[in-house]
Amino acid sequence: MTDHAPIGAGNELPGKPTAASRTTLSTIMTAGDTNLLGTVHGGVIMKLVDDAAGAVAGRHSGGPAVTASMDEMVFLEPVRVGDLVHVHAQCNWTGRTSMEIGVRVMAERWNESTPAQQVGSAYLVFAAVDADGKPRTVPPVVPDSERNERRFQEAQIRRTHRLARRRAIRELREQRPDE
Repeated sequence: MTDHAPIGAGNELPGKPTAASRTTLSTIMTAGDTNLLGTVHGGVIMKLVDDAAGAVAGRHSGGPAVTASMDEMVFLEPVRVGDLVHVHAQCNWTGRTSMEIGVRVMAERWNESTPAQQVGSAYLVFAAVDADGKPRTVPPVVPDSERNERRFQEAQIRRTHRLARRRAIRELREQRPDE
């Protein structure tokens, strides 16, 4: 594991280890959660993902944080009525005022002893805000294992790609205004 200096100019806040804000949200899926196919609606899972990620962002930043974006929401398997869903979330990376939260969604039958299987994953970016809704500085995340160091580095790659995509789209729009 490498040591990380605080990210962002002037960030004087002490770092927090990844484990400090990690959380799990668990719930049983009911008939009210279903879509027209009889499985759990993807939007229900996305809300659970956003809720768990928001809890992590608030814990890590020490106050309110808002969802800025959701990247790579992947649904691997359908979730069924009666499944016990566990949404595991942690802070993978921090900037000056933003945080990437990684989320893994697991499901198991509520009445069976089979192990939970991964049914989805996502990456969300949260921005810490003050009482007036203005950005505020967040403490750096300090990866506390080799696995979390890898997640930190992967998050930096995703951030670079997000920024490059945003820049390329803006440049294209400037070159080709509404026709």
